Amino acid sequence: MDRNVEDYLWWRDGVIYHAYLRSFADSNGDGLGDLPGLIAHLDHLKGSPDSLDVDAIWISPFYPSPDKDFGYDVANYCDIDPRYGSLADFDRLIHEAHKRDLRVILDLVFNHTSDQHPWFLQSRSSRDNPKRDWYIWRDPRPGNRPPNNWQSVFGVKALEWDDQSQQYYLHHFLKVQPDLNWRNPEVRNALMKAVRFWLDRGTDGFRLDVFNLWFKHPDLPDNPRCLGIRPFERQRHIYDADQPEMRPALAEFRSILDDYSERTSVGEPAGRGHQPISSYCGQDQLHMIFNFKFSFCHWSPTAFLNVVRRWEQSLSNNCWPCFVLSNHDLSRHVTRYGGRNPDAIAKVAAALLLTLRGTPFLYYGEEIAMPNTRLRRNQIVDPPGIYYWPIYKGRDPARGPMQWDASIHAGFTTSTPWLPTHPDYRKQNVAAQLEDPYSVLNFYRSLIRLRRNSDALRKGSFRTLTKTSRQILSFIRETPQQQALVALNFTGRPAHLQLDDMLHSLNWDLALSSSPQAAAPRGREIKLGPYEASIFLSVN
Repeated sequence: MDRNVEDYLWWRDGVIYHAYLRSFADSNGDGLGDLPGLIAHLDHLKGSPDSLDVDAIWISPFYPSPDKDFGYDVANYCDIDPRYGSLADFDRLIHEAHKRDLRVILDLVFNHTSDQHPWFLQSRSSRDNPKRDWYIWRDPRPGNRPPNNWQSVFGVKALEWDDQSQQYYLHHFLKVQPDLNWRNPEVRNALMKAVRFWLDRGTDGFRLDVFNLWFKHPDLPDNPRCLGIRPFERQRHIYDADQPEMRPALAEFRSILDDYSERTSVGEPAGRGHQPISSYCGQDQLHMIFNFKFSFCHWSPTAFLNVVRRWEQSLSNNCWPCFVLSNHDLSRHVTRYGGRNPDAIAKVAAALLLTLRGTPFLYYGEEIAMPNTRLRRNQIVDPPGIYYWPIYKGRDPARGPMQWDASIHAGFTTSTPWLPTHPDYRKQNVAAQLEDPYSVLNFYRSLIRLRRNSDALRKGSFRTLTKTSRQILSFIRETPQQQALVALNFTGRPAHLQLDDMLHSLNWDLALSSSPQAAAPRGREIKLGPYEASIFLSVN
């Protein structure tokens, strides 16, 4: 069934691709991906016969930055770091993307700035500076102790002593990333001005980095302690996250987006907050929010199903779900789940992600089952990886260069890449997989095409089947005009799915399968081969 073009909303019905810019494509041979490199590879995403045909691209931060946290330490919200290109390159990206009917989503890092941002340099210069209150400063406790017990995500105390102005300042991440004071209306106005700056240049939406940390309790009291592995996880984040002021701030942000046509937003919640994350999604809040309980599921039909059910129940009618398995902060899911059958399991995971009710987010390289890169300690550059080694090896293994072809450095760069290329890139790359009709890449392309052309898969309701084995995750997506049956075998053994009377009475066609031997249901039973993902559409 062809989609109804008039009813197609890109961020709700489409697929969003996450490009970690510095690892996507290098145009000038400096080892870093950049905007011209991204533009040169847009046809991989949309606009050519071989493209994935996704609907939007989310780009990691490209703002001027000292790069202590790889762009998440912003020194100017309204410009491009010269290493990534220029504003003219960004305008060209918008033009070329929109020409292909591809939308562009930017990362907004509004919890903190770099300590080299002009705002912080002024704030730090003296206690009397007009921008002093743009950040969170406090006197020490008696005995020159920190003002409270808060911990940063990256493993050190969250309050840092500043010799220059003789006070502590708050930072939830690195000490070179001071937290902004969202209680100051001048700060909010400056940040909302940056939102309009990018919207006016044609940006289609934003991903909000750790947005639920924006506000802190004004008195900065101690957080209660709890069990956890790392220091940040050993506290209940009652006072440094999820404050009541978040909702009016998000409403203001949403009102700006609503002034423009078909703009969207997705929020990344930080840590284990004490408010339901679904409460930040709705008509006057964010359009979507990431649910990382789904991302952290172990490889089990029951585990995924339980998270999806709870997520469906917690969202109001004004909320739209979204799902992600990998991103720039997580280990790649093919490494987590793949074991000895990475390609087969990657296809099952792809079918799960792209057939659930909600917007799927794909991480670059996911479409070729690109795994983590094993790195030696001296190759790690990510601050938490350096700090926590060997317990935690950081985020670098999931950020390796995109594998385009079998040429040197996988076609990513002509010089030494900022992170090593995976050693299997000569066999595992875009060019090679395009030539293989049974590759993971071509399965993704078929899945996205099927989703685009099926009303049931794009916007149908979701219900699980009553007869589901421990091996199989199966569910129905349906509209009044069409039903889609999704059957996923999570194991390396054959499996059988029994159909109830209602499903048995329908006529099913096999729409897509990861197995060449797959067939439409016979009688009341669907037979699935090892690690088989099959999708059936009802024939009226």
